This record gives sequence, structure tokens and C-alpha cells, in this order.
Amino acid sequence: MMKPSLLGNSKAALKKSMDYHLRCSLCKEPVSKEGRDLFLATAFSLRDRMAEKILQTERRYRETKTKRVYYLSLEFLIGRLMGNTLHNLGMFDSYKGLLTDAGFDIEEVREQETDPGLGNGGLGRLAACFLDSMATLDIAGFGYGIHYEYGLFKQEIDNGYQREKPDNWLAELNPWEIKRTDEKCIIPIHGRIEHFQDRAGEYNPMWLDWKVIMGIPFDIPVVGYGGKTVNWLRLYGAGSSADFDIQIFNEGDYFRAVEQKVSSETITKMLYPLDTLKSGRELRLVQEYFLVACALRDIIRRYLRDHENFDRFPERVAIQMNDTHPSLAVAELMRLFVDEYALPWDHAWEITRETLAYTNHTVLAEALEKWPVGLLEKVIPRHLQIIYEINRRFLDKVAPLYPGDIDLIRRISLIEEGETKQVRMAHLALVGSHSVNGVSALHTEILKNENFSDFYALRPEQFVNITNGITQRRWLLEANPRLAGLISDTIGDAWITDLRQLRRLEPMADQKAFKDAFHDIKRANKEILAGIISDTVWLSVDPDSLFDVHVKRIHEYKRQLLKIMQIVHEYLQIIRDEKKPVIAKTHIFAGKAAPGYWIAKQMIKLIHNVGQVINQDKRIGDALKVVFLPDYRVSLAEKIIPATDLSEQISMAGREASGTGNMKFMLNGALTVGTLDGANVEMLEEVGEENIFIFGLKAKEIAEMVKQKRYRPLDYYHRFPEIRRVLDAFRDDTFCAAERGLFQWIYHRVMNNEDPYFHLPDFMQYIEAHDKIEAEFQAPATWTQKAILNVARCGKFSSDRAIADYNRLIWNKNGLKEK
Repeated sequence: MMKPSLLGNSKAALKKSMDYHLRCSLCKEPVSKEGRDLFLATAFSLRDRMAEKILQTERRYRETKTKRVYYLSLEFLIGRLMGNTLHNLGMFDSYKGLLTDAGFDIEEVREQETDPGLGNGGLGRLAACFLDSMATLDIAGFGYGIHYEYGLFKQEIDNGYQREKPDNWLAELNPWEIKRTDEKCIIPIHGRIEHFQDRAGEYNPMWLDWKVIMGIPFDIPVVGYGGKTVNWLRLYGAGSSADFDIQIFNEGDYFRAVEQKVSSETITKMLYPLDTLKSGRELRLVQEYFLVACALRDIIRRYLRDHENFDRFPERVAIQMNDTHPSLAVAELMRLFVDEYALPWDHAWEITRETLAYTNHTVLAEALEKWPVGLLEKVIPRHLQIIYEINRRFLDKVAPLYPGDIDLIRRISLIEEGETKQVRMAHLALVGSHSVNGVSALHTEILKNENFSDFYALRPEQFVNITNGITQRRWLLEANPRLAGLISDTIGDAWITDLRQLRRLEPMADQKAFKDAFHDIKRANKEILAGIISDTVWLSVDPDSLFDVHVKRIHEYKRQLLKIMQIVHEYLQIIRDEKKPVIAKTHIFAGKAAPGYWIAKQMIKLIHNVGQVINQDKRIGDALKVVFLPDYRVSLAEKIIPATDLSEQISMAGREASGTGNMKFMLNGALTVGTLDGANVEMLEEVGEENIFIFGLKAKEIAEMVKQKRYRPLDYYHRFPEIRRVLDAFRDDTFCAAERGLFQWIYHRVMNNEDPYFHLPDFMQYIEAHDKIEAEFQAPATWTQKAILNVARCGKFSSDRAIADYNRLIWNKNGLKEK
């Protein structure tokens, strides 16, 4: 145990603690001025102060018999942890002063931290926000994920093309994680099923000849604001059951023994293996199984410390499946109850359904996972058996309710028949859960009326809506300290844990002094981003120009193409129509494309080529710039979002489940241009139509056009010269003179009615919205007023509110006293 003198919060104690870690943890002299050394010493010093709080938190939970919530997710995009931890512990200023005395800016020290490569985009970032909110709300909430050695990838740009580089985020020492080898799990995999009967003549299948994977846990502390509660995120790394199979070694095949060890450890090597290859697809399935198997064994182990049977399991345990990735939890929990703890099937099923809940994050068919029956039989044969039995019992209950409706049975079955039989993982999650929620009001209605309408008809009480949210501690207090300071100076700091307090800023939208201060902060943030752009892509941009930002995962439905088309339209107006720009604009893109997603990677190339032509055209000058910032990640988002004037949220209506980037921009005083999709609908309701730029077809209008087959691109091409000119520019190689024909596929794809995301029907309204934006931006006082009202009215979109909704509607639905 460390000396109390090293654990105090006085300046002397903090300095002594950092000096101790420089010398004893890093074997460096305390006079070290290396930024990385100071980062590690600061992190270790903070971890010491969290350790006792972790133990205190656990003691409190056990003494009060608190219900525990376990959040299972394949991604946790937690970002850098130092700033968030310092703020939540209330120690930011203390360490800042200490580092200043040592001659260092705390921001330079924070820059030494690597972004953990544990996620891809919104799904993983949402999970991280939820962990922060659970700890802040004093909910016993814990995350379970995978300890990937390599993150998604580092994105580099070569001649406009995305190049993927390994993201070995663990190459440097990670000071936050605590390895728990004493709590490792043993996970069976592969093998075969033998069909036996027990003494009573009952069917008793045996899973035999399975191999073993070791699940090794790593805990990362999650500090709630105020420091009272410290929960954890537990990440599992895969290891072999021993150094290698000694039997193989004794048979003289040393190399095969080592190969088996390496094969086991490969399971958690990387996030999202390329599933276009058979081997990659199998590895993805193994990862999903590995996650739920490790998590559920650990959850049951913790429960059985204080209970002799499983009768109170749903009262003490809530398990939330974040999308379909952890949906094998249904089959694994049943397997554990039935096979390992000998519970009767009906009792095990009742407990399983009362414990599990499922969050759906998408309406896209390709994202509702399906696994080939043959692959499941190879990897987890016993689970496939259980899934078939769940399906049989489920369909036996439904069939008498709808006699003769074979089509309904086909639609709701967990098994999709066809040339290759597949298990529908969303259906497994639906059948095996007591609750399913969408993540915005529009999204939930689409789930109820379209994607899962049959299940909604069977169990309408199962469906709830919980609109997503973001944590203001990360996305305002940490990411935008100047604005956070102005807000706290004006209305106090209660907003840090109650975002609805920002409503008190509304009167300030009419106060000149506040508006001037708000405007100056935005200008300062834009200067910082302009510096990053200059240093990263060697392009000079004007901080007084409109920073128009489209940053997110590159995907067709997010419609980066629509944004590029609008930029091309502006460019052609200037050079062909000799239209004088009324304002200067800087269009900023960032985002990664999945390595096997050709169209998305072509979008990145298109952005760069369009940018190269426009940025080098002397006729344009500084009126129009196009920027692509590579390797989009949390730490880069923390610089882009506070500097944004205009947030682009332009997905085709009915495709974005919610979005959380839209909320982050709103919180930081950006105005939104967007469709009525996802949470944009609710943002419009909160902020008022005069403070947001909405355009485009509604989800129902698009659905009707698809149903009636009324979308004919050729009609738009001939009717609107603006559309014709932009598409012709892609066909005529305007932006690829040195690579002839490179973008002709865009013209042909759109004109041949192979565009499922309705770019042309929305385009004219989109450019009209931008005409309005140009006019608004010419009046800085009015623009700033609208930006302030966006901040003041975004209280609904806190992850604290979202987690309170989960706690009220899902996790405590069984009647336990709510926290």
C-alpha cells in the first residue's frame, strides 16, 4: 500500500506522487522533462487516486445489494482518458498548475496519450458516453468489450486514396488498464455434439472435443463526475489455454504446438477483420462469441458470490446488448443455465428473457447480422442446437395465434431458409429479450412499422424508444474549455451534470456582450483548427470563412456524395457563371472507409480530386477551400467540433438511426443543415425551425416513391440544369484530367437508377438551403444568436438523460426501487 503522503490531493502530495512514479515506475530521474514521461507519471498518479475509489465503490454496491447493469458492446471508442479523468475527479487545475511549474503545458502532456483503438464510429462512442453517464449517475454500470491489440486502422492518404496502416495502439505502455490474470475465463469452442439420453430417458446432448480459449481481462477505470463512483470497462484479450498443447509437443511437433497457441491469441488481434474473406468472417463470429462467453461467465461468477441460486438473477442483473454483435448472449446464457447449472429449460428461458435487453442501431439490412448455419455448427455447435430449440418453441407458440399463415412463420423465424441457411441474429435478440429499443423517435417508429412489424404486433409492450445522447463532460467541458468557462461564468456549473440547465442561456442570445464573447471563442477555436489543417495537409484556410463540416464514417447513406455535388455546383457557378461568392467557405471532411468498401474509398478519392482542382484554381482564390483531414478519431473530433460553424447531417431520411455527431455539433454552437432523419427530427423540435436548416424528402415520402417506383433520375437530369451540369462534370473528367474515366461510374450509377439514397430528389432543396445559409452567415450577430440558442436548447441530448431513461424503462422494469 502506498504511503498516505503520496495519495493526498495537496500540491506537495501530487508532486511527490509524480516524482515517485518517475523514479519507481519509469526508472527516470524526477527532473525528467520528457513529455511522454510526464504523461505516464501523471496517469499513474491519477490511477493511484482512483484505486481506492474503485474499492469503495465496489464495497458500497455489495453492501446495498445494488442491481448491476452490464453493457455488452463490440466497440468502446473511449478516446484519450487523461483530460476526462482529471475533470471528473475535479483535479484538472491542480495537475495543470503542477505541470506548469515543471515548465510544461498540460495540453502538450495530454497530446502524448494514444487514442485507444477500440471502436469505429458512433456505436462505440455512444457506448463510451454511456459508461461516463452511468458512473456520474451512481449506477452500477459496467462495460464488457474486447481488448483489441490493433484498432480499426490508421488512415493515410496517398494520391487521394485511403491507405490502411496498422493501428497498434498498445505499442506504447497503457497506464490506465489493470490486467486481471486471476479472473481469466475458460471458453470452449469448436468440437462436436454427441446425442445421448440420461437415466430418465430424456435427451441429453454432450458437447465434446472442444478446444479452449482463455479470456484474460483488462480493466479500465471509468470515473463519474465528482469522483464518488468509479466503475470499470472490462476488456478481454484472448490467450491459449497453456503456453502450448503439451500433448502435441510430446508427439514431437513443436511448431504445430506453437502455431495453435498463436492461433488462439489471434482472436483479439484486430477490430473488424475483413469479412469478405471466409477466414475473416469466421474470426468475426469467434470474436462475438468470445465477448459474450467471457462476459457472461464473469457476470455469473460475480452474482454467485452473494447468491446460492438464480431465482433473483433478473433482480440483480441487467444485460444490455449494444446492437446485434452480442446477440449470441441469448444462446450462451441458456447454455450456461441448462448445461452447466442444470436449470430446467422453461425456468432458464424466463430468467434469460427477463435479464437481457437489446438496442437496435440500424435499419440497414446489411447491418442486421446473419450467420450461416454451417459456420455456427463448426464454431459453436451446441449454441446452434439451442438456437434451433428456441426457434421451435417460439414458432410453436405463435403458429396457433395465426393459423395457416405460413408466410408470417417464415418472416419471424430465427432461421432464414434458402440456398444457404442463416441465423437471423436480430431475431434471436428480439425473441430472447424483454425489451428492444430504437435510438430516436423516428428510428423506433420505423422498427415498429417496418423492420420488426411482425414482432411488434406480437409483443408491442416490448418496444420502447430511448433517443441517444452524448456526455457534456467530454464534448463541452473537455473539448471546448473556453465555451465551458463562459457558460459556467454566466449560469453556474450545474449544467455539467444537468444539461437542461443550459436553457438558462436563452436570454443571453440577445445580450451583445455575451454574443461577442461567444463569437470570439468560436473564432479562437477556428484558428486552432486552421493551424491543424495547415500542419496536417499543408493548406491555408481563412478562420473567418464559414467552416462547413461533414465528418463521419464514409458510407453511401451518409451521403458524402451529396455534399461533394453541392461543392461542385458552387465551383461551377463561380468559374462558368462568373457568380461572385458572397461569403468565403471552407468545406471540411473527415472519416474512414471500411477497407473492403470500394464506393466509400472512391468517395475519399473524389473529395481529394475535387479539392485539388478547387484549391489550385486561382480564379477561386480564398473563396472556396476543400479539406480532408486524415485519420478521423476522438482526439481530432475534439478539435473539429468546437470550430464548426455548419454541421452537415444529410443522410437520406429513414436511414440514420439517430446520430450523435449532430448532437456534439449542436452543443458546441454549430448550426445544422440536415434532413428529417434520426435525431435531427427531435433537434428540430427542440431548437425551432428558424434555428436549423432542414431540407429534403421525408422518410414516408421516400418509402412511397420506392413502392410506386416513381424515382426516375433521367427526369431530374433533364429538368434541372444544375443537376445536369454537376453529373456531366463527373462524366467529363473535370476532376480527373490525369486519370481519365475515374469518376464516370458515379454518373452511370446515378443515371442507371442504381442510387438507392436519392441524391437527385434532394439536391435542389439542398442547394436552396445553402443559399439561405450564405445569407444568414453574412449577418454575424444573427448567426451567433442562433448558435447560442442551439447550445441553450440541446439539454435533451445528454447521455445522462438517455441513461436515466434506460434505468427507468428497461433496467429497473422488474419493480426494483429506482436509483
